[in-house]
Amino acid sequence: MGAPDLAPPASARARSAAIRTVALFEAFKGAVVLLAGSGLLLLIHTDVHAAAARLIEHWHLNPASRYPQIFLEAASNLQDSRLMLLAAGAALYALVRFVEAWGLYGEKAWAEVLAAVSGGIYVPFEVVELLRQPSSHGAVLLIVNLLIVALMVGALLQRRKRGGYPDA
Repeated sequence: MGAPDLAPPASARARSAAIRTVALFEAFKGAVVLLAGSGLLLLIHTDVHAAAARLIEHWHLNPASRYPQIFLEAASNLQDSRLMLLAAGAALYALVRFVEAWGLYGEKAWAEVLAAVSGGIYVPFEVVELLRQPSSHGAVLLIVNLLIVALMVGALLQRRKRGGYPDA
């Protein structure tokens, strides 16, 4: 008779790997938003409208068409205080994503709750947008978000079934 097998079952290892993948994805989202926020800070004390016009020209877009015009109008309405506010919001969002990623990587129950709630908040908006303007991009975003929410809810249910939340 051999020693008892103390390794977790394959399904638990797969769930753990999936949760850590979500953690890396959340950290990536935080890094992208942090970089974008840092880029906003670089625009302080510059002519944002002129920079937007140069960007549109660089990409060979027609400045009179709809989307470049919206971009130019938005750039015209950005003052230094608004840029600072946007950059601060980006930093706060990135901090939340980094904390969530750290917790998910450590398989903390609070991080699984945060991931399920923060992912679930977007679902109604994604559904409405998909109904308003169907696109493969929107469908992929909705499916990925639903998979993440389902994974987190499943992990929380499994944790509850095992007998609680010792790390909460």
